[in-house]
Amino acid sequence: MKTAAPEPLPILIVLHQETSSPGRVGDMLKRRGHRLDIRRPRFGDPLPATMAEHAGAVVFGGPMSANDDDDWVRREIDWIGVPLAEEKPFLGICLGAQMMVRHLGGTVKMHPHGDLEVGWFPLRATAEGRTLMPSWPGCVYQWHREGFDLPAGTRLLAEGDRFPHQAIAVGRRAFGIQFHPELTLAMLHRWTVRALHRMEGPGVQTRRQHFDGRELHDRQMRLWAERFLDLWLAPEPG
Repeated sequence: MKTAAPEPLPILIVLHQETSSPGRVGDMLKRRGHRLDIRRPRFGDPLPATMAEHAGAVVFGGPMSANDDDDWVRREIDWIGVPLAEEKPFLGICLGAQMMVRHLGGTVKMHPHGDLEVGWFPLRATAEGRTLMPSWPGCVYQWHREGFDLPAGTRLLAEGDRFPHQAIAVGRRAFGIQFHPELTLAMLHRWTVRALHRMEGPGVQTRRQHFDGRELHDRQMRLWAERFLDLWLAPEPG
């Protein structure tokens, strides 16, 4: 009689607003058999002292800054050392990537000319990024007013025009990306209705451009996310 395969460990999902969703990334992780353990540290949810009971962690974005002085922001930045030290899969998306950069001693700051990236913008994989994954999307969805530098020990995987550092890696299992592969159509409607009016400056596309860009570029970004998550969750060799 065959023994049933053990159930995959859950993925820790860190969100920053009451109505935030892990979106398409969450759906992809569930299709891979993982339960989502959703925590909102901003509202008092604790983060685990060890990743022993989780297969990985994804820290998503939010309207706040990694430079904010709120206690929960500082605690979350400090906590990122847990998955990094244990070499568990870690993915920071937008704010999550910026928090990882802050944890590593790097800098998060506004564009020197006040530019933003809100909409669809070109992405170019570096040689290091192509070694990791041969195929990257040529255009990705962005929603941010701050970017980050490259702390010591990080590797640049993809770059852009306004904000040159778009995807980074540290160690074997930790990644930070500035763009939003989790975007769903429902999220696009919600973000462009509730928040687009608050984003002003060079690099903010019109609502129509957000939807036109989705028709052109979303499939490539979705396929990249599928391949990336398989790579991210792959067991260590040996």
